Amino acid sequence: MSINKIVIVGGGSAGWMSAATLIKAFPNKEIIVIESKDVPIIGVGESTLAGIKRWTNFIGLKDKDFLKATDATYKLSIKFNDFYKKDSGGFHYPFGTPMIDKNRNPFQDWHIKKYIYPDTPVTDFVECLFPASALFNQNKYCPNTDNKFDNFDHNKNVAYHFDAVKFGRWLKEFICLPSGVIHIEATVTNIVKDDKVGIKYLELDNKQIVDADLFIDCTGFKSLLLGQSLNEPYISLQNLIPNNGAWAAQVPYKDKEKEMESYTNCTALGNGWCWNTPLYSRLGTGYVHSTKFITKEQALDEFKQYLMSDKMVIPRTKEEVEKLQFRYIDMKIGIHERTFVKNVVAIGMAAGFIEPLESNGLYTVHEFLFKLVDILQRNDISQFDRNMYNSSTKNIFDGFIRFVSLHYLLSHRDDTEYWKGIKDGIIIDVEKEMMDHYSDDHNAFNDLVQRYMVSFQHPMGIAGITYIATGMNLNMMNEARAKNEYFLSGIPLEHTAYQANLLWESRKEKWKNNANDAPSLYQYLKENFFDGKE
Repeated sequence: MSINKIVIVGGGSAGWMSAATLIKAFPNKEIIVIESKDVPIIGVGESTLAGIKRWTNFIGLKDKDFLKATDATYKLSIKFNDFYKKDSGGFHYPFGTPMIDKNRNPFQDWHIKKYIYPDTPVTDFVECLFPASALFNQNKYCPNTDNKFDNFDHNKNVAYHFDAVKFGRWLKEFICLPSGVIHIEATVTNIVKDDKVGIKYLELDNKQIVDADLFIDCTGFKSLLLGQSLNEPYISLQNLIPNNGAWAAQVPYKDKEKEMESYTNCTALGNGWCWNTPLYSRLGTGYVHSTKFITKEQALDEFKQYLMSDKMVIPRTKEEVEKLQFRYIDMKIGIHERTFVKNVVAIGMAAGFIEPLESNGLYTVHEFLFKLVDILQRNDISQFDRNMYNSSTKNIFDGFIRFVSLHYLLSHRDDTEYWKGIKDGIIIDVEKEMMDHYSDDHNAFNDLVQRYMVSFQHPMGIAGITYIATGMNLNMMNEARAKNEYFLSGIPLEHTAYQANLLWESRKEKWKNNANDAPSLYQYLKENFFDGKE
């Protein structure tokens, strides 16, 4: 199958990211986007991961060009509040590479410190190893052009909060159309199939007939092409992630200096968790939950209580909350058995969806697109190519959803039926899969977690698992393990911990002092990207 004409059905962030990627990679191919004005855009994905920098660099996007247009802010981390236990506080999952160059054993030096000094707070782990922690702890920002924050790299270790709807529109107007992407504003009224090829052509409400060598399905949860037309089976993964709904709202700022945080703030509640994503003009917030444990109406009440509580940087009054517009999103957790079938590829929610924890909404979009570009470079596509694509994207998805499930598995919350039930359901699944893959000793939970994730090629790597596990107060270090790691040196463990801590405390003090002199995130963005305007 030779690919010269590609038709993308559906706009939004997934559709226009697909168009921008394909026209950049294949400027000589005909790229068409069919976008219906009658189909609302869900607009999920206000929060991204640092991996999006690889994509923006590939497309050639400059922060100066799109931050203002998309209401964007910088993001250095994800913070998880009360996930370990109720009212246990929070910990960060930072972006970037930890500073372990002078450690005797990567990561494990700190865990020995925790073993020797058990009262060490779990937040100390990130503060010792990540220079950017001094910035997000003080709500400051610095691009680190003068290396005051050591290995923090503004070009790699930063993600974005932005308005996903505005982002899609900006890509359309300033990247895709000027690059030659053809835009058809119409609604698909009929899909004519061919048993051998897949989809033969589309009939539109403007009487156009549109054929293609390859169709990209970006139609969201309804998956018009892959799911409805080709009837590709959908694999529900509610057994791994039982959450199936979310309330969302846009909240006006009361104090940008305090509320515009350089991280996504995730707070566990009695029946789910809330997100806070600070855009430049407003806060985006929502409540993810499972209707197995709470009704939609009860979830809305709990969400409103959250907005009025001290879990917010600045609590809202009841009157302010009642003025907000609340939108409900039904979530379909899972993925199609194959996402590249015949001449149809699904991208975004049309392919599959994991709940918003770990800000993965747009992650699978750009990662699946990179895989698609790899395949399309061969031009003549065979079934082997499709199989390779399906295998690689499935591994990305499977690894990520299991990583998200660990946020619940590692929690010790048992204060509600939700937290008891959600863990019990996932644990059964984990134990079964682990026993299918391994039959050796499972006593060391660290090994269990690592093998579980590695067996599914977790895309965030073991480092990401370590950040979450450590934040959840999981320290696998004990006397036997510690001595095994360090017995060749002949240096007492106490001395190892003491020497390592001297280095860390010196670094922490330097980073903290440098952050004192940095502007707030709000002031930095205001002066550098928003023309000094509120």
